[in-house]
Amino acid sequence: MTAVSSSFDESARLDVGPSFGTSVRRFVARAWDEDRTACIGFAILLLWLLVALTAPYWVPYSATQQDVVHRLQSPSATHLMGTDSLGRDVFSRTLLGSRVSLPVATIVILVSGTFGSVVGAVAGFVGGFVDEVIMRICDITLAFPAIVLAMAITASLGTSLTNAMIAIVVVWWPLYARLMRAQVLTVLPRDHVLAARSTGANEFRVMVRHVLPLAMGPVLVQATMDFGSIVLLTAGLSFIGLGAVPPSPEWGAMISDGREQFYSWWIATSPGIAILTVVLASNFLGDGLLDLLDPRRRTFRGKAA
Repeated sequence: MTAVSSSFDESARLDVGPSFGTSVRRFVARAWDEDRTACIGFAILLLWLLVALTAPYWVPYSATQQDVVHRLQSPSATHLMGTDSLGRDVFSRTLLGSRVSLPVATIVILVSGTFGSVVGAVAGFVGGFVDEVIMRICDITLAFPAIVLAMAITASLGTSLTNAMIAIVVVWWPLYARLMRAQVLTVLPRDHVLAARSTGANEFRVMVRHVLPLAMGPVLVQATMDFGSIVLLTAGLSFIGLGAVPPSPEWGAMISDGREQFYSWWIATSPGIAILTVVLASNFLGDGLLDLLDPRRRTFRGKAA
């Protein structure tokens, strides 16, 4: 009896599948083998997310802590990236600046992406006069350079980070509207959509269940790539004084402070590197998502390798 029960316990242990940790390691290893740049981009963005969530608990100095006695100090063990013209620690301000720049980019992506996708889907699905009106509005908005139109809107509304976000949303939603419209027009003639309509399904159900799921892939890729671009545009507005208001540790405003101290190169270097890493990471991750959602690109890369 003991031998039978021990053999049963042994077989039960053998039948147990891989643990969660093993499955995660296998998934990470497979993702690393298939697209290393996308993994690097995801890791960088995840690192910045962790910094934004936890920075107030471990950064050595406050973002607004001034020490004019030690102003414009070069990088040292006490201040890893030196101090600015008011004696504030540049390294701490850069890390805490992620709590400003990253949430702004996330909110702008969600608002402009959602609104633009809905408007574009309606334009492509309904067509006719509605499509013409929406597309002409998009054409008028896209006729202006994004930074110029955002500057004009922000200047008219007043200098603040909230108004800068509103301006970027106004500038950015037509990109998603045009992209979603194009995807909807591509999906509408497919057989499964025609079959759903022939069975008497209402138009709203056809759009939500049969059209949008196939049209959302390129929009998600575009949103991922736009994350870094919006961080850069927000920094640009703050750089010229139309975004974050001092003493907010926004990356663009920090670079603007650094241009006034030409020989204190470290003031602008730290936020500049932060912007560079976020922009590169979002592009790496977006390119990886494009490979994931487009089997033809995966096949092409596999043959090239």
